[in-house]
Amino acid sequence: MLLMSLFLLCSVPAASACLQCDRRIRLLHEDYILSAPTVDNQIEMKKIRDYAYVTYKDTSRQRKGVIDPTTLYRARTEYQSEFNVFLKTPRTGSVTFEAIQIMEKGRKILEKHLNTFIHDGICPNKCGLLRRRVMDCFSCRYKIYICPSPSGQQDCGEYPVQAEEGGQVVLNCFLPWHRLLIERPEYHYSWAPGVPRTEKLNESDFKPLVVTKDSSVVLNQLHVDEQGTYRCSLQDRNRTVLYRVTFLLTVAPLPDQTHRPIITLPPLPHGDDYSLFEPTEGLLSSVIATVTALSLVASVGLTVVLRMMVNQRRATEEP
Repeated sequence: MLLMSLFLLCSVPAASACLQCDRRIRLLHEDYILSAPTVDNQIEMKKIRDYAYVTYKDTSRQRKGVIDPTTLYRARTEYQSEFNVFLKTPRTGSVTFEAIQIMEKGRKILEKHLNTFIHDGICPNKCGLLRRRVMDCFSCRYKIYICPSPSGQQDCGEYPVQAEEGGQVVLNCFLPWHRLLIERPEYHYSWAPGVPRTEKLNESDFKPLVVTKDSSVVLNQLHVDEQGTYRCSLQDRNRTVLYRVTFLLTVAPLPDQTHRPIITLPPLPHGDDYSLFEPTEGLLSSVIATVTALSLVASVGLTVVLRMMVNQRRATEEP
């Protein structure tokens, strides 16, 4: 009865579904059909494959009808592994019944991966606007899938940041779903000076800071006057804001340094004008007298030595 009901539905035209959008799977099925022992078996297996494609399409339709390249790769890899095990297993039943089993195995694998993708992966953005590239399971062509924010807003909240004067802070507004955007956007940083949340800010209060492909900026050697409201906006080439987050930066000033008391020396014994190295009149007279006496003694001594040397030379020259 299973084969009879299956063949009654084989007249439904075949449709390309997610798993069969992969060329490797299609070739795998073609080789499997051609390996049938008779032409009649090949015809029956082709009908079974075509019907399996219809079930794959229905499975996809019940789950948004799209798939991303990563999920398709996982489903295809697992199905290929199961198919290789199936080909190495000795045949125990009819060719058509085994074909039904392996085709149904592919549908279950596709269903498992689509459930995970639709539940966790198709729109991972909890805020902001995501435009991503997915494959249409009915046309086997890629298209743009739009994931709006659940709240309908691109604003993703405020985050307080605290730092000390002279320190460093890193502002990073990256989220993993940014990698899924169809084009690489730009991060626009701007800021409004002043103590955060002290007054209501308008768009004109924000000054451009930097536009970068990177998601983070580093602020070094912070000053107190650099505190304020910093904003990061993720924009596409048309300047459409896809995501925005606000950082409330507060810079704490450094504590006052403790000054050591200045030690005052006691006054000198001979008044403020006294110096150990300042000469006096009596000291100068003594020095002059001493130098004069030493000079006279040295002159006399030198004269005596020279006279003795001359007399000694004369005595040696006489016969």
